[in-house]
Amino acid sequence: MKCYHGDILTVNGKDEVCSWLVEDGGKIVFVGNELPERYRGAELVELGGKALCPSFADTHQHLASFSAFHAGLNVMDAASNREISEMIRDFVRRSSAKTLIAFGASPYSVEEGRLLSRAELDAVCPDRPMMVVKYDGHACIINTPLLKKLEKKLAPLRGYHPDTGEMNQEAFFKVSDYITNSLSPMELVKNLQNAVDFEASRGIGMVHTVSGIGFVVNLDITLEQFFARSLTNGFQVRVFPQSLDIRAATRRKLPRIGGCFACALDGCFGSHDAAMNEPYTDDGAGGVLYYSDEKVTEFCKKANRAGLQIEMHAIGDRAFDQAARALRAALDDFPREDHRHGIIHACLPTETGLQICRDYHIQLPVQSAFINWKQEPDAYLERILGAERTAALNPLRTFWDMGIRICAGSDAPCTAPNPVDWIDKAVNHANPAQALTVPEALRMCTINGYRATFDEAERGSLEVGKIADMVMLSENPCKMEPARLHELRVEQLLLGGKPYESCRRGVAGAMLKGMFSRAKA
Repeated sequence: MKCYHGDILTVNGKDEVCSWLVEDGGKIVFVGNELPERYRGAELVELGGKALCPSFADTHQHLASFSAFHAGLNVMDAASNREISEMIRDFVRRSSAKTLIAFGASPYSVEEGRLLSRAELDAVCPDRPMMVVKYDGHACIINTPLLKKLEKKLAPLRGYHPDTGEMNQEAFFKVSDYITNSLSPMELVKNLQNAVDFEASRGIGMVHTVSGIGFVVNLDITLEQFFARSLTNGFQVRVFPQSLDIRAATRRKLPRIGGCFACALDGCFGSHDAAMNEPYTDDGAGGVLYYSDEKVTEFCKKANRAGLQIEMHAIGDRAFDQAARALRAALDDFPREDHRHGIIHACLPTETGLQICRDYHIQLPVQSAFINWKQEPDAYLERILGAERTAALNPLRTFWDMGIRICAGSDAPCTAPNPVDWIDKAVNHANPAQALTVPEALRMCTINGYRATFDEAERGSLEVGKIADMVMLSENPCKMEPARLHELRVEQLLLGGKPYESCRRGVAGAMLKGMFSRAKA
């Protein structure tokens, strides 16, 4: 039994801040401002200037991809392509991998104003296949050895640019499929273990992973499901199959479906293929809407009638409208009281679509990390969207005031999982009129995330009877000046009342346990 004294950010229905919390056997047995006599003999933990809050939930990420890229080379902080080239040169010398992966290149954050070219990549990696993935996860640069391996498969596809080595749209997905299939199950599980340990260091106790990115027979979905069930340290993983075939979920007895890739209705701003109601201002094009209304609606009706929770990627306003209409049609066809369907990203929503979300209780797993994003700066967004549409991006205050539930996610590997960043960006929004308060941002990153997958009865707030999944913060964010929120640090993650323990263990034993476990996934 442990007794915590200090600022306890409960994130309960009233957002109360209490002085005492008592944990016993992994459960919270008391929260309040006057400690009962019966708990006065418990081990005391004085928080001092620190604070205790619920563990964070990352409600949208690609765990298999993030784990693979996390094991590779991150070039997000590079200021030039010359710097990226030197980083790759060093990485090639250090790595023994047969196929090399770098991630995070952006033409908008380097001095050259363009992506690395195939020729430049060949100069530092001439002998082994390599891909450098663009920051948004929708395009990549490949070198000549990888191009030669895939040329026949890539040539007929949209987005194939062999001269520069840039692959986007269908060509990017084909390259991604090849890379993921080159990983052995043993490598994948080890990468997953390392990735979860990293996320726990950021105070994350649950991730929602969207899976199904090109592995044969959707091996990554199955492996992530087994991996989720193998964990014994309290970390939670909820798996969403990225498929328009509901059997990807029902055959695995998963209660949810959706994500990006096959469930993406459009692309993204960084690749000019987010689907727009009005053209981009710089090229007059309208982006790409991947599916017809009929196909999306048919998928939603089938999944909704099967009792599945549905999520779909929509970044542009045209795609957002399509998602909202399809979910409305599915719920009109087969009404469900508590479905918890969602539209992922919702970067540029419309008033009509938001009214549907409000009336049909559709939630929005958003990425506040996209606000003031170094890889996709406002100057670039204004150039392609204009000032008015740029100011309308990620309207968190509008969502909140309309009563539309929002939860937070990283879209990792597009951004690194970092809830402190999510809170900071939400409170210090580029458009002050769309900012949240600290308690609202904290709720978005905690209880709303657990609620998104029906986990709020056990986790997500610090209340009596719930599992003691908690984060010790360096300060109370509610007492900090907003401009200092980026200085907030995660000091410790406690799951079931215990300090987080690494999930690294024997891969074979972990998978065997996951195959027979009945734990949630």
